[in-house]
Amino acid sequence: MDDLEKRALEYHCLGGRAGKLSVEATKPCKTADDLSLAYTPGVAKPVLRIEKDAEDAYRYTNKGNLVAVISNGTAILGLGDRGALASKPVMEGKGVLFKRFADIDVFDIEINEKDPDKLVEIIASLEPTFGGINLEDIKGPECFKVERELIKRCSIPVFHDDQHGTAIIATAGLMNAAEIIGKSLGDMKVVVNGAGAAGISCSKMFLSAGVKKENLILCDSKGVIYEGRQGLTEEKAAFAAKTDKRTLAEVIRGADVFMGLSVKDCVSAEMLLSMNRDPVVFAMANPDPEITYDLAMATRSDVIMATGRSDYPNQINNVLGFPFIFRGALDVRASKITENMKMAAAKALAALAKEPVPNVVRQAYGGADFSFGRNYIVPKPFDPRVIEYEALAVAKAACEDKVAASPITDWDAYRSSLVKRMEKYWL
Repeated sequence: MDDLEKRALEYHCLGGRAGKLSVEATKPCKTADDLSLAYTPGVAKPVLRIEKDAEDAYRYTNKGNLVAVISNGTAILGLGDRGALASKPVMEGKGVLFKRFADIDVFDIEINEKDPDKLVEIIASLEPTFGGINLEDIKGPECFKVERELIKRCSIPVFHDDQHGTAIIATAGLMNAAEIIGKSLGDMKVVVNGAGAAGISCSKMFLSAGVKKENLILCDSKGVIYEGRQGLTEEKAAFAAKTDKRTLAEVIRGADVFMGLSVKDCVSAEMLLSMNRDPVVFAMANPDPEITYDLAMATRSDVIMATGRSDYPNQINNVLGFPFIFRGALDVRASKITENMKMAAAKALAALAKEPVPNVVRQAYGGADFSFGRNYIVPKPFDPRVIEYEALAVAKAACEDKVAASPITDWDAYRSSLVKRMEKYWL
């Protein structure tokens, strides 16, 4: 047992209490009178109110601040299909992050079902309980169908974080990297290696941000996804390129951006050297990236390098996304998370990275200093300002898109409420 395994296992049963989450009552239940209000006969009163007006569920229950984190365990982190039960530590972990970074309550739900149609039926039936649904660690291509069908059927936000979380943070980083090196997104040649949930979503969002479709090449484990290639899924076929190149090594030559969501060590030093000036390399394979940070930096001094790891600069971390996106969506009672809301989140993160970093962030990272540049293209998760930038931007976009059942009009007051809400976590 290595040191990380030992410490991680000890952490998960710390204090003699298994797991990372618990349920706490928010109302007193110390007297007989309290009991009569919390349960029978008092509880019948809000039941009857909600039966008459479903909106009252947001007044008398926790629905408006409760998110379901749901998985069937078919694509757990970088571990693959380990089963629904084995996904529970990850889903509990997501619950911890929702609470810590956005004060959102979570029920983690692990469903032992691989059939996408049955999975949709099960999850859709849970809608009355929650204000939003975060899908997690569901393998592709089934994940696309599951999310798509749930969005159609549910009147609350449904968000597959494996797809959109990475895409939102990476898009923020890409926009800032392009600005730093003085390149236009419309002129940049982009190679995305990995055509799973995250790879497809990153490709879509890069196009929305300004990358031209003819300048984006998507690769999977079999090589380049090109027009005429047989056996492509619907999602992959949408990115089939007009090219006679067939390998990653061929398409990465002359590229400005490499976005890796694939496997370790698939990019060599020679491949990195073949890229255009000031290459932007997002090597997201975990725990071992497509090219190691040390090798990339030793190979080229002009590279902007990002990974999914916390021990190197420019971590593309989903925790910068989902808690704050759901916070904004819940606060305006959004019925869905739109493309505009996702892009608003990316732009908010990109903007925050350009602001001076407060001392609380430096302290959280051992006194390290950060400033906008090649080694700081996205904010740090422990920046307390992320919620007021990102949640507010998402809430505004929901109102603009007219998917908000409870639109906000006083944005200054909302910003202040976000800061106040999170004080207990930062002070």
